[in-house]
Amino acid sequence: MRRTVSKDAERPSLVAEIACVVGAEILEGVRLPGADLNSVELARRFRTSRTPVREALVILEKEGLVEIPPRRRPRVAMLSLTEIREIYQVRAAILGLVAAATGQRATPEEIAELRHIVERMRAAAETGDRDGYYWGNVRFHERFAELSGNRTLQRVLDSLVLRSLRFRRLSLANPERVRRSLADHLRLVSALEDRDLELASALAKANVLGALRALERMLAGGDAGLPGSTGTTAACGGETASPPLRSA
Repeated sequence: MRRTVSKDAERPSLVAEIACVVGAEILEGVRLPGADLNSVELARRFRTSRTPVREALVILEKEGLVEIPPRRRPRVAMLSLTEIREIYQVRAAILGLVAAATGQRATPEEIAELRHIVERMRAAAETGDRDGYYWGNVRFHERFAELSGNRTLQRVLDSLVLRSLRFRRLSLANPERVRRSLADHLRLVSALEDRDLELASALAKANVLGALRALERMLAGGDAGLPGSTGTTAACGGETASPPLRSA
């Protein structure tokens, strides 16, 4: 969150901080889809005028986390199932490119870093630590993208990740999905170690599309909530909650 909102070096630090904190609260479900974002209350909270708050909300609107309707109060963005599908499909395609680039460029030591992260994910899965697995998953994909060495891919992926993190937590609430996700990550690291770029690319895509299918099943079954988490804190603060989704 902080890396994305701070990418403009000319942006005032207070604006970036407000965007980071409010954005993290949205990702953690502290602010639920459709909830109003009162600029007066936010200005009071951050001890500033409404102008930096408005600028921060515009940043979050560009990242797909906030909606600013004409002549109405800003609110947390509500995505349709169609929009969620589009985000996941584009992420899958980009991660396929990331896998091929990482397989070509990463050193054995760097790939070993990815395996270490996956082993920590395995430990979290085995102990039922859903939040530990979730944040391990986030860290894996951050490092995975960094190792591609392609900054353009990283920038595009960062924005897509912000739009999908709320839904990734939802899909990983399913123990079967966690099992499949872990298996995919283990196979992906093995493919990278073998320098099998075609297989690595296919596995990276399959992991994202598998998460999408899990989300579709949950929404089709009317399961739009998320069981309570253990209160993990996001990069910019905020307590976790259960974000509902809006189906198409």
